[in-house]
Amino acid sequence: PEECAVFQCRGCRAVLGDSLHLCAQEERRLGILACLRECGRAGAARGARGAAVTPSLFAGVTRDVACEESQMIGLEGALLGCTFNALSCRSCGLTVGFVLYSAFSDLAYLRGFFCFFKDSILCYLLKTKMIIEASKVKFPALSLKE
Repeated sequence: PEECAVFQCRGCRAVLGDSLHLCAQEERRLGILACLRECGRAGAARGARGAAVTPSLFAGVTRDVACEESQMIGLEGALLGCTFNALSCRSCGLTVGFVLYSAFSDLAYLRGFFCFFKDSILCYLLKTKMIIEASKVKFPALSLKE
């Protein structure tokens, strides 16, 4: 693929995933990149802030992505009324995204995917060897809505 990229944490540049496992991008409401793989539930460990986290053992999202075990409920904004698990960088603790557990029909297609906030990640473009903000990268149009 022309625009192969590695996703890095904005806070510490830990590698979080890559564009080969990119499934969709949502620009308007959430500003996220949705990557393949579900959030596991086994093997809880302690994260950077002492919270119980579940390590990611799947391809596409690295072990530097911690999925918080406790679920949260969105109280405002685009995730209002949604139940989700927060994703954080295991190295520095920065919140980098979420995994939706339950959502209204307009966001239901994102359930179970690792959704990275574009504002929280950087992209290392393999072809040009440049690091740029994820919000400035235009990946090919992908959609999970069918």
